[in-house]
Amino acid sequence: MSVTIKSEHEIELMREAGRILAVVHDEMAKIIRPGISTMDINRKGEEVIRSFGCIPSFLNYNGYPAAICVSVNDEVVHGIPDKKRILQEGDIVSLDAGVIYKGYQSDSARTHAVGEISEEDQRLIDITKQSFFEGIKFAKAGNHLFEISKAIQNFVEDNGYSVVRDLVGHGIGTQLHEEPQVPNFKPIGRGMKLRPGMTLAIEPMVNAGAFEVWVLEDDWTVVTRDSMKSAHYENTVLITDGEPELLSYNVDLI
Repeated sequence: MSVTIKSEHEIELMREAGRILAVVHDEMAKIIRPGISTMDINRKGEEVIRSFGCIPSFLNYNGYPAAICVSVNDEVVHGIPDKKRILQEGDIVSLDAGVIYKGYQSDSARTHAVGEISEEDQRLIDITKQSFFEGIKFAKAGNHLFEISKAIQNFVEDNGYSVVRDLVGHGIGTQLHEEPQVPNFKPIGRGMKLRPGMTLAIEPMVNAGAFEVWVLEDDWTVVTRDSMKSAHYENTVLITDGEPELLSYNVDLI
């Protein structure tokens, strides 16, 4: 699949998908506390998505059984919600969600504290989020894709953490996963030149320990090999002639 350049009409639809997704994340964040289940979060997320007449991107995607990926502590991504999985004081939980609005997708992720968490865990969350913003400083037309990747990796590693290598960001549009792949580490070469109208889901996944991960027997949940915690932060980003536009980020909400 080639990289798609979005028209103004397509961008407007993706902008609305992103606005709705920001509300979804805000509503899920409001219920996070010790004692709720990961399924409770999934139900809330799906309820809000459908209240806007949207479709959850993830539900039944390649067989994934839920609307929201809910990943706790050492779970990096793709945690499957479960009514028996109860959040505890001191946990961290990553919520990855997507919506389809009139055929166009938005994808974003946030990591939250459950009750009071340690300073170390809060720092992991903060560095992960900031690594995204360090990366998108280079998300401008005329720059090369892997400048984003390099900036994310450098910031994460300079702060003593590691970036997951086995999972990457991606293009997004009418499909949840489009070209190009967007690594959070610097591959060989510069990558493609960025052009206005490209839409990318940029999503640092940052581990407190080593970068190695593996997949549990459910064939979905990715965990750190060393069982140390992981955080995730993602937005859908529009490349423009100037500064990038965050299509899934509402400064009034998040």
